[in-house]
Amino acid sequence: MTLVSIITPSYNQAKYLEQTIQSVLTQAYPNIECIVIDGGSNDSSVEVIKKYQDKLAYWVSEKDNGQAHAINKGFEKANGEIVAWLNSDDYYLPNTINQVVKTFEENPNAVLVYGNMLAVDENGKTFNTLNYKQLTLEDLICFQIIGQPAVFFRKSALQKTKGLNLDFHFLLDHLFWIEITQHGKMLHVNQTWSAARYHAEAKNRAKAAEFGAEAFRILDFVKQDKNLAPIFEKVKKRAFASAHRVNARYLLDGGLPAKALSAWFQALTIHPPTALSRMNIFVSSILNILGLREIRNIILRKREEKHTQK
Repeated sequence: MTLVSIITPSYNQAKYLEQTIQSVLTQAYPNIECIVIDGGSNDSSVEVIKKYQDKLAYWVSEKDNGQAHAINKGFEKANGEIVAWLNSDDYYLPNTINQVVKTFEENPNAVLVYGNMLAVDENGKTFNTLNYKQLTLEDLICFQIIGQPAVFFRKSALQKTKGLNLDFHFLLDHLFWIEITQHGKMLHVNQTWSAARYHAEAKNRAKAAEFGAEAFRILDFVKQDKNLAPIFEKVKKRAFASAHRVNARYLLDGGLPAKALSAWFQALTIHPPTALSRMNIFVSSILNILGLREIRNIILRKREEKHTQK
């Protein structure tokens, strides 16, 4: 039976960590190794981990050099043919691993598979469902983002990479998908597999304005890679516009609407369809600049309610 390795990097996330661990250990699939790499937390994380240590394949709590380093340490301990990481504030839905293993068995050429994902608040209440589509390597280079907690990959493909790049802290997962999918097929499965938690301490909120800079660094990486550079040249304008669009989105989330609007217009001048596909960034930026943020929040709430009802 195929062994699946799930790595959880953690640092001072005790209030969410137990649900994360339980979501792995309570999967119906019987052959899972759960690995927890804690960065030397000073809250009650270690107490939570010790509560489950008899069911963990490996755990450690020691200072590390950040999330990428912690996950790479987990990769070194992983013995499974299928590997994933699950951050300590996210969780899997029931029966996810069964579905993942079945997908890999039925698609031997797939090196990376991904499902859909719930967006939940700090209390676990769903406010959106992120339904993805089938993407290509070109789409990844153009920053079509997929939810990291819903992604699984083969260890054989992982071993052809150097793991996560320690120089990236925000879009490290997206760069990794680009590297993995050079080695085989990526496949979307139209099932909801996981939940990502959005809360004030999360990177996607606390350091949102820093994400965009890494998009441009990813493009620099792609341009310098001999295998990726020819693909990049085919979608160059779209890729650069998409990097500006990503920057705009995170600047908006980081409370910098004027800079977000400027970034959106840069995307518009480079590749109009890319910018126009995210008119919500333009509208939200204008509303924030005009001091009409509450209107934006009402619009967002209505969209969230609509998604939740589906």
